[in-house]
Amino acid sequence: MALIRFTEQPAFRNPWAEFERIRQGLDELSNSLIGQGRAHIHATVYPPLNMYETKDALILKAELPGVHPDDLEISLEGDTLTLQGKRLRKLDDKATSYHRREIAVGNFSRALALPTKVDLDNMKATLADGILTITLQKADEVKPRQIKISTD
Repeated sequence: MALIRFTEQPAFRNPWAEFERIRQGLDELSNSLIGQGRAHIHATVYPPLNMYETKDALILKAELPGVHPDDLEISLEGDTLTLQGKRLRKLDDKATSYHRREIAVGNFSRALALPTKVDLDNMKATLADGILTITLQKADEVKPRQIKISTD
């Protein structure tokens, strides 16, 4: 019976291993730049929001702490609602040394496809305690209707 030693075969070399090593190095470099405040990358969608509907309306609530109403624009084109604005950075003391800086600043934009038709003449938006509430009344043709039954 012959014994085969697997250690004598040449080791398989993955040709993509060098690319992976370079990718990891670039990730480390970009993370170090973010830590120094030279870049600002967020993986989350801003602003976070909820959209739900009632019998008569479509309601959208978005978290916008620190955003002034003058820095906010809401538009509706077709069935797409667009929310644009900016959160300004408060002027900090130059001697301030941050340990964490996670509050996003700058421009933002969200576009949402509305699930139903709305009445363009009956919309309302309020901003209170950092929560933007947009109330869009449903169009009459999509509101449920009660049909009366008559007897002969």
